[in-house]
Amino acid sequence: MERSRIARLAAVALIGVLAACAKSNSTASESASPSSPAIAQNGAAANDGAKVYTQNCSSCHQPNGKGVAGTFPPLAGNPTVTGDSTAVIHIVRYGLSGSISVAGTSYNGMMPAWGQSLSNADIASVVTYIRSAWGNKAGAVTESQVAGVSQ
Repeated sequence: MERSRIARLAAVALIGVLAACAKSNSTASESASPSSPAIAQNGAAANDGAKVYTQNCSSCHQPNGKGVAGTFPPLAGNPTVTGDSTAVIHIVRYGLSGSISVAGTSYNGMMPAWGQSLSNADIASVVTYIRSAWGNKAGAVTESQVAGVSQ
């Protein structure tokens, strides 16, 4: 039973990566630029976060933050991203698995825990970026806020 779940998650991840590769050229113009007003408001942290996002997150959540329907949830317009920063910090730092619903669409996958491979500063930067990109208008996150979120 566990093998079939792992195989299903691997297949979903592969489909998402293939979709990301196919879409990366067509969606690059839709991604937030460091000159957008919300990103400018959150300063250098968001600019640094854009680099972290591109390297670690965009293959699943897409360069435009819209995700892949039914596979990877959108970050653009996602109330978890723009709401209480503790929730999104926890998800990025410790991962998330199981069923969730975003904008009426169900997702049942696995978000990896980035706290093992990204520093608190990187997590603060990428969370600041996603909270201010693609029309999101939430405030910046600090390294000390990330350090204060425990499992």
